[in-house]
Amino acid sequence: MSLTTDIPELGSLVTGAVLAPADQGYADAAVGFNLATEHRPDYVVRAADAQDVVATVGYARATGRRVAVQATGHGAAAAGPGTVLVVTSDLDTLTVDPASRTATLGAGVRWQQVLDAAAPHGLGGLCGSSPGAGVVGYTLGGGLSPIGRTFGWAADNVRSIDVVTPDGVLRTVDAGHDPELFWALRGGGAAFGIVTAMTIDLVEVPALYGGGIFVDATTADVPRVLRIWRDWAEALPETANPSVARLNLPDLPMVPEPLRGKAVVHVRFAFVGDVAEGERLIAPLRAALPEPLLDAVGPLPVPAFAAIHADPVDPMPFVDRGVLLAKLPDAALDAFAEATSPAAGLPFVLSEIRLLGAAFARPPAVPNAVAGRSAPYFLDSVGMLVPPIAEHVSGALATIVERMLPWSTGGTTTNIAGGVDPEAVERLRAGFGPETVARLDALRAEVDPDGLLDPAARWTSPPLLPLHGV
Repeated sequence: MSLTTDIPELGSLVTGAVLAPADQGYADAAVGFNLATEHRPDYVVRAADAQDVVATVGYARATGRRVAVQATGHGAAAAGPGTVLVVTSDLDTLTVDPASRTATLGAGVRWQQVLDAAAPHGLGGLCGSSPGAGVVGYTLGGGLSPIGRTFGWAADNVRSIDVVTPDGVLRTVDAGHDPELFWALRGGGAAFGIVTAMTIDLVEVPALYGGGIFVDATTADVPRVLRIWRDWAEALPETANPSVARLNLPDLPMVPEPLRGKAVVHVRFAFVGDVAEGERLIAPLRAALPEPLLDAVGPLPVPAFAAIHADPVDPMPFVDRGVLLAKLPDAALDAFAEATSPAAGLPFVLSEIRLLGAAFARPPAVPNAVAGRSAPYFLDSVGMLVPPIAEHVSGALATIVERMLPWSTGGTTTNIAGGVDPEAVERLRAGFGPETVARLDALRAEVDPDGLLDPAARWTSPPLLPLHGV
């Protein structure tokens, strides 16, 4: 089958747009939030409905291509030649049922839409630090929410999933229907099918108290600040969700004036409960920290969830590296402070330590494949791939991780595996553990023996060549 005849054939099978590299709009359709992920598929299909996904999977299999998928592109792996990229951003229907405390949503729905729709009912969702990310991709990778100590992983709160499996069949899976596939999808990612919709549990969030405190890292005793944070954080109840980060902030208008061009320690706090109790819990930390550049912790409407971490909202080229930590003694904090200090000169934007435990550590009501459940801490570092530092960023992030390895589990989580290079693959496999890896591998061999969905299988070897050399 020639490339000149492929487009009409694929276009006749789907309702949504089909774009080849020479077509106007191809680049815009393929680009995602992470501008460092360069997609170069044979075609981009903007799915208009679930049947478009069914048809595209069937077409890819018949023509010897692989299939990749993205909605917002916050964490999608690159789709290269010999691949069809399915973009699900137009599958954006959303229904909130306050009686059952659930949301049924298409694969293109973003977390901010869920927060906005659920808040009038006193409900919220287990979104990540960036509510602009898609619900489905984030949840399939586990979903490490800033309020997860209170409610668990996002993947723990899924009722059912509509998914097109590599055989081109649209299935609805849940605890009672194809439970093994349901287990694998929740934590194992999109390696078992392309999800078109899911129903998730919403959580009761009648009030939220949170935000961040920013301390000047160039004048503060950073190791002491980190010790203060750790000792305070470890004594908190599971309704409280703390993290701490080192940030190198640009001198740009979108940054609050006191923080522009600053190297800071950013203490994040999210408390699910009334304002008075949140104030009481954070008071000892406020009293012990140096005078901050900015204290932005306070009552927070659920739709303003993004203020907790204050992540960037505009697309950018970035890379991240993460590792689960087994412990956080003084020596680990000293190593973190040294590796992320301005004096180290490493080109990174953020390096964060999150306290896990509590509901993160509890087994879910319906078992799933989430990696890293038992780790008490998680380290995540992010760098921008921009000139003139781009070629040095990955090495800098690796250096931060390497400095923390003596206190790590050696594993990571699906959403923050840091690519599909052999080191990242091994780290993710370690995060799952041998029993989960064996189970995931066995199911992959059963449902996708030809590797149609290899681009999404982040815990396996890098994607193979096209199925038939197309």
